Amino acid sequence: MAGKFSSSSSYLVEVQIRNNMPNLCEIPKITRYLLLGLITAILINIVAIASTSGVQPAFFGQGLLGTGLTFKNTEVGGLSGITYDGEKQVYYAISDDRSSKAPARFYTLEIDLSKNSFSEENITFLDVTTLLDENEKPFPEFSLDPEGIALTENSLFIASEGDVNRQIPPFIKEFSLDGKYLRSLPLPEKILAKPNGGIRNNLAFESLTVTPDRKSLFAATENALTQDGEEATLTTGSPIRILRYDLNNYQPQEEYLYLTEPIAAPSTSEGGLMTNGLVELLALSDRHFLSLERSFSVGPGNFIKLFVFSLEAATDIKDIDSLKEGMPEISPVKKTLLLDLNNLGFALDNIEGMTFGPILADGRPSLVLVGDNNFNFFQVTQFLVFKL
Repeated sequence: MAGKFSSSSSYLVEVQIRNNMPNLCEIPKITRYLLLGLITAILINIVAIASTSGVQPAFFGQGLLGTGLTFKNTEVGGLSGITYDGEKQVYYAISDDRSSKAPARFYTLEIDLSKNSFSEENITFLDVTTLLDENEKPFPEFSLDPEGIALTENSLFIASEGDVNRQIPPFIKEFSLDGKYLRSLPLPEKILAKPNGGIRNNLAFESLTVTPDRKSLFAATENALTQDGEEATLTTGSPIRILRYDLNNYQPQEEYLYLTEPIAAPSTSEGGLMTNGLVELLALSDRHFLSLERSFSVGPGNFIKLFVFSLEAATDIKDIDSLKEGMPEISPVKKTLLLDLNNLGFALDNIEGMTFGPILADGRPSLVLVGDNNFNFFQVTQFLVFKL
């Protein structure tokens, strides 16, 4: 992990936070980035200490929104990714509605974490923004499957899984905060679905994160590419690829191997769905990340685990077309379990999104998770908040 800080450095930042330092948007940009860099470095150390000492993030509260909730003539649901805008103090959450119930969109919301508790009463939807394609039109029905969202300084990257069965390719595109198309990032040829390889249907891009220095974007598939290995099973995980993009030239630069956990429990229904995959990444730095894995089986339900991992000793596999032949010589990312959410003592829904929130009143960083209710009346949109 990162180098250790002196106690005086950590204390100085903590005092600034505790004494209600000005909103970051009021601080000169260069000072703001230096401060964000210092806070990020401290976050890395916090997570490093937690992962090696057994100290876990503290649960702060949950908010549950029922299926069928509407806002500005759209049904709120399918929230598969979330990102925090610290300057505006709002969140952007992507819906995975495939322009079916309403045009593809993201929501802007406030989540009030200033109190000593958190519930759905602290969630306020402020706006809904329609995504526009290259022709400045809303995306046609079933032309995308938006799953990941990540904020840069004044724009959003959004990832779509596409639809292999409909021969619709995945994408990573950049949009303005008012939903206008800005650019598409090139995808490595090995990602695209084809007869001898590529993504699997509904197991493509779920994860998306921008590093704190705004220089890199990382994306990952949910399960292995066809030429790399199999989907997760009850006994083995799935070998997936993490991609790094250089945001100076918007080109893919590196790829790394991430091994998921096996499926957590067998289905209680014969032939029932069973899966486990990587559903979200959150950058602590350009080398250190949190990862969220979601396992689901018909009957037992959802199993959610939070990991911390490092790229420090991992092999760059960009030039390896198939992992089935190169696996013995490849070093995957090194990951450590940070929190098993099933130990919290309440039912978990389909958690898929994750972002850092604001610094809490006690000076600790917050972590916000959100679930995709699949627009299913037997599910809820679940928000979970933790203290680091």
